[in-house]
Amino acid sequence: MDRIKIAFFDAKDYDMQSFMEANADEKYEIKYLETRLTEDTCVLAEGCDVVCVFVNDDVNPNVIDRLQSMGVKLVALRCAGYNNVDVEYAYGKIHVVRVPAYSPYAVAEHAIALLLTSIRRIHKAYIRTKDFNFSLNGMTGFDLHGKTVGVVGTGKIGRIFIDICRGFGMNIIAYDKFPAKDSEIEYVTLDELWERSDIISLHCPLTDENLHMINEETMKKMKKGVVIINTSRGALIDTEALVEGIKARHIGAACLDVYEEESNIFFHDYSNHIVNDDTLARLISMPNVIVTSHQAFLTNEALRNIADTTFDNVRSFFENETCVNEVCYKCANISNCNQSHDKKCF
Repeated sequence: MDRIKIAFFDAKDYDMQSFMEANADEKYEIKYLETRLTEDTCVLAEGCDVVCVFVNDDVNPNVIDRLQSMGVKLVALRCAGYNNVDVEYAYGKIHVVRVPAYSPYAVAEHAIALLLTSIRRIHKAYIRTKDFNFSLNGMTGFDLHGKTVGVVGTGKIGRIFIDICRGFGMNIIAYDKFPAKDSEIEYVTLDELWERSDIISLHCPLTDENLHMINEETMKKMKKGVVIINTSRGALIDTEALVEGIKARHIGAACLDVYEEESNIFFHDYSNHIVNDDTLARLISMPNVIVTSHQAFLTNEALRNIADTTFDNVRSFFENETCVNEVCYKCANISNCNQSHDKKCF
């Protein structure tokens, strides 16, 4: 069999380094492309067997049709989330695989790093002392010990985040549509989680059901001064409502590694440009908001795991006819999925 050809969209230096190391034997012929996958750029995958995409690539019906017409057989996501892929439309046309777990520790640790930075004003202290300002005015934080943290989503990342929080002596409550069995986690309803939590951390995938799960109405149920952490998907939060909640002094702080309109902004350098997103500009200007650019996953260990798993997915698809990490319309609607994942979903 000829070498499998992969069109690698939205390629960054750190991506290319980890994938080139994992492809040292040059088993795969990879075309690295800086551009995102869109309806206008999918033509760049001409002659390839696979497109490898990330969170901001747009795999919509028109893109799927075009890829299929060019003979592309597989969309290989190098991430866990797949809300940017129309999996219902892709079913029966083109297969989709993902990397379900690359380093849950990386994301959970980043969430904690954001939280500690925010409540202990580390970011402000760094700026002050660089200017030889050693005043402590406005630097008062609060202890994590004894506080209640509400965790939405108790998959691998959520449970690791919970373990870290337990180490700080925090009280844990959680919500998950599919609670982890024998976990000793106290599961509550979402309404109870909103009402009881001093800190809320989101660790769930984005679906039609939970779009804007944090919104004007749910924020009214939260404690005054609540800290919100989001390292999952930006659209879990209604950003306009969050801005208003912060302005009203109801939301105490927001720690965001994701943003619902991030696709044309994150992963790019706009330091010498005017960004036209007024909502993001307002968020960043607020002293109790920390925004990082979807970097929670970015560790050496995670990058290597992403590369290895992506290549394993491609190899399984073409050589073994198995797709343990396949995502399809039936799989996304779990009650309708009868696949054992020892073969392709269609």
